[in-house]
Amino acid sequence: MSQKFKAMVAREADGKIVVAAETVNEKFLPAGDVTIKVEYSSVNFKDALAVTPRGGAVRDYPLVPGIDLAGEVVASKSPDFKVGDRVLAHGYGIGISQHGAYAEFARVPAGWVVPLGELSARDAVTIGTAGFTAALSVEALTKHGLTPADGPILVTGATGGVGSVAVDLLSAAGFDVVASTGKPEAADLLKSLGASSIIGRLPEDPSAPIRPLGRETWAGAVDCVGGKTLAHVLSTVKYGGAVAASGLTGGPDLPTTVLPFILRGVSLLGMDSVQVDIERRRALWQRLGTDLRPRHLASLAHEIPVRDVVSVINQVRAGRNTGRTVVRVAGGF
Repeated sequence: MSQKFKAMVAREADGKIVVAAETVNEKFLPAGDVTIKVEYSSVNFKDALAVTPRGGAVRDYPLVPGIDLAGEVVASKSPDFKVGDRVLAHGYGIGISQHGAYAEFARVPAGWVVPLGELSARDAVTIGTAGFTAALSVEALTKHGLTPADGPILVTGATGGVGSVAVDLLSAAGFDVVASTGKPEAADLLKSLGASSIIGRLPEDPSAPIRPLGRETWAGAVDCVGGKTLAHVLSTVKYGGAVAASGLTGGPDLPTTVLPFILRGVSLLGMDSVQVDIERRRALWQRLGTDLRPRHLASLAHEIPVRDVVSVINQVRAGRNTGRTVVRVAGGF
């Protein structure tokens, strides 16, 4: 690899976090078995948290953000990977506790690396952590026993990364998908992904207290919001249904009661994509490149060079971003 390379480095000073391009050298990289020439990354909510003062995601700076990366192996100490292999990596500590993807090179343990298989590097990051989380959610709901015959599935925060891919995957599996969003201008996109109908944010009156039990409406749900939205969803899931929850854009508090669980047998399924065992991770990614591959990757993604990533992170932080933002790292500085 080149002795010197470019990276977007986040540094903290005077209570602020500034992200700027810097020229660094190989000593800047963390310890690891596999060195990857990064071609593409993406923008996720956690990337925004990583560069937000007191965002709760990062303890120490300087840091290269970027939790998703895909590219080519340029050096390897592991027998599992060789120079020239096409790979991806996400989760664990990437872009949070160690330098991540917004750099021309990244280095990670071999146990964090996934072969790209049939996916291109660009398609892999279009799916990324968000799409992987969506796939975990859909897998959890189907393993719970939900089928299209059980009724509609709700997706909250449907225009976000997790939500939009979840709409795509659920509709492909034959479910009647209802998409909840605060962005009515995205209705055409959501319908193109397979949503049968679009509704506004839930609950409709955010100032009203959540009813312990509401009208049974949904067979299940993929919740990307948390907070009062998740509480409302739990109260309106049908008997024996389930909610796969992965988000907290609506806050970490959950103002609910035990009634949905003990009177309707509702299950709350927690989705974590960070510490998933590598063998399970690789198996699910193999499916994401084949039978579980999202059908509408092209319409989900828009691409930016890495030098423009801060502006998109600001949009994510303000809740204005839709779909998936692909970050072109190679040649993007």
